[in-house]
Amino acid sequence: MSHLLPLALRSAWNRRHTLGLTLLAIVLAVTLLLGIERVRQDARAGFAHSVSGTDLVVGARASPIQLILYAVFRIGETTHDMSWEAARMLAERPEVAWTIPLALGDSHLGYPVVGTSADYFVHFRHGDRQPLRFAGGRPFEALFEAVLGAEVAQRLGYRLGDRITLTHGGGGFTGAEHDDKPFTVVGVLARTGTPVDRSVHISLQAMEAIHLDWQGGAPIPGFSIPAELVGKFDLTPKSVTAVLVGLHDRAAVFALQRELDGYRAEPLMAVLPGVALSQLWDLLAVAERALLAMSTLVVAVGLAGMVAVVLAGLGERRRELAILRSVGARPRDLFALLALEGFAVTLLGALLGLLLVTVLAAGLGPWLQASYGIAPSHAWPTAQEWQWLGWVLAVGTLASLLPGYRAYRLSLADGLTPRI
Repeated sequence: MSHLLPLALRSAWNRRHTLGLTLLAIVLAVTLLLGIERVRQDARAGFAHSVSGTDLVVGARASPIQLILYAVFRIGETTHDMSWEAARMLAERPEVAWTIPLALGDSHLGYPVVGTSADYFVHFRHGDRQPLRFAGGRPFEALFEAVLGAEVAQRLGYRLGDRITLTHGGGGFTGAEHDDKPFTVVGVLARTGTPVDRSVHISLQAMEAIHLDWQGGAPIPGFSIPAELVGKFDLTPKSVTAVLVGLHDRAAVFALQRELDGYRAEPLMAVLPGVALSQLWDLLAVAERALLAMSTLVVAVGLAGMVAVVLAGLGERRRELAILRSVGARPRDLFALLALEGFAVTLLGALLGLLLVTVLAAGLGPWLQASYGIAPSHAWPTAQEWQWLGWVLAVGTLASLLPGYRAYRLSLADGLTPRI
């Protein structure tokens, strides 16, 4: 069979345009397959790392997933808050290195407002323990100063120095604006790809100040405290939504969790964020399966196109295959040559697809990180990606057996007999 290989290579070169289109289809299919796989893995990693470096999320007793939803993702409504005394108790425990109190409930044009402390900008971590960075400005210092997430600033067109007003609750009813106490934008955070991008951050004291003349979720009729006078009142928070906790030694996390779950002064709950985020992702597994199904379908279409092109070309290659038979090629030689051709095209397409997705990840990575907060991985392919490539190569090789079988069935007379 070795003496037929030069002829087969010349034949492939003469059909380079057709084979090139087939190769391009496989390259694009493999690129999309690996691209979707990396997006899926990066999305899962980003989801799991929406908050990192936090050992416990503590809040009023409820569902662990519910606590994570409103403490990390700012989604949903809180049924109960935890007292400020409980938050202070946590911060003063010897095994606790730092705490970040969070107070939620207000919004700005649909974006959640987060009342917190200056420690938020020091200790909060996301992704692979990355700290928050400022794209411009600084953390809040004065009472009515606000720090915006990247998406809030971009979508609403805010710049440093702009003044904004907050809305009580989700803004679903009239007259809920805290328009008598506007805030000045003093900082804009760099994009993180987490709920931080969609949040407006103010101090806990500011959250208390805008509600001084409110009661029961509504302003007190005929009573208003001007912004310049709120500093004369005690602005110590009465309650917070949740507290993010970091420990000196992570080995103490389970003991502290059990102690907080049995806290007698008020019903509290301590949640390991990694475990709760994993459970929450499992609830969204249908989207992950949809991505896998889409990528598999794309590869199947690409391989089906390869088979279709090779089968369509057999009619044009009847005379060529007959000549190969006439110079001594046996039917099994033709079968092997066409199968080898399909294998080679699939292998080259898979390798070029891997190269292309790696180049795209490296080239577009900074832009995706800056624009959308997505950090695509462009490291050495994972074991899962090698497994996908192996499946593509195996299926492509099996698909190429069909044209080889057709060539095996063609007779010498069929190829040399002209068709009218």
